[in-house]
Amino acid sequence: MDSHNIRSGFMDFPYLSTPQKNLMVNLVSKIEARLGSQLLPSSLPQDVQYFENESGSSQGTLDIRSGTQDSTVDFMLGSWIHSELPSGALNISTLTAYLNNTTDAPRFLLEFIQNSPTSLILILDLPPRKDLILYQDYLTTFYIDTQLDRLRQQLEKIPETRPYFSSSLYIRSALSPAAVSVLIDCGTGGPDRMDEIILGDVGPVAKEMLDVWLDKCVCGTRDMDEQEKNALKERDSLVNKKTLEIDLASGLPRLFGPDVANRVIEAIQKYFLA
Repeated sequence: MDSHNIRSGFMDFPYLSTPQKNLMVNLVSKIEARLGSQLLPSSLPQDVQYFENESGSSQGTLDIRSGTQDSTVDFMLGSWIHSELPSGALNISTLTAYLNNTTDAPRFLLEFIQNSPTSLILILDLPPRKDLILYQDYLTTFYIDTQLDRLRQQLEKIPETRPYFSSSLYIRSALSPAAVSVLIDCGTGGPDRMDEIILGDVGPVAKEMLDVWLDKCVCGTRDMDEQEKNALKERDSLVNKKTLEIDLASGLPRLFGPDVANRVIEAIQKYFLA
């Protein structure tokens, strides 16, 4: 596969339903439209942009675009993973954008985790990069004034949803108080009801949260002295290291084998631990 086809492969999201695929493409396209001049082309090796295990039962793509030198964006990461397991197909689609230490504003996170056409876990958040108790102005600026908690409440009112709690206390502590972390279970409503929820409920909420991130986080200005910038860089590094340990180092080897997993993780480390 040449780089153009690999890039298209990521944006195809081939194992998502049409509404989920359209939502992910819409969000990625909006970020690229707003920040296009601030994002460098992906420089990942081809065998990291697309990878699979020996049997072909697990496939994945990874797309990382670094921010330019004068941008507040550190990098944007998108991926999808598909794996045929004895319990059924597992599909994970992720879109996250990290900011550098020229600003302490939150990053953006969206993840679909699905192992059934009628059930999925949705995580949608602007994870904070400062202590919300010590810096209450941060809480006010990014979560209270923007009314992000209203979006969480909006989705939790849907009859088919209930709060989802990760088994990892660390992951739960890294999310904001306004995080959308829900299990959507449509049961007898079937895939059609899931599509309705994605189109009518999840899509508008995700787009509004992305707009908040683009307007208030990426484009807003935040004054920090050198000591604050250094502390923020250290905190980001610790968070990224823990994310690698919990999300990737534990899961990828089981799905893709150690060789493929190590290749992908080493490529991500160059961005996470820079």
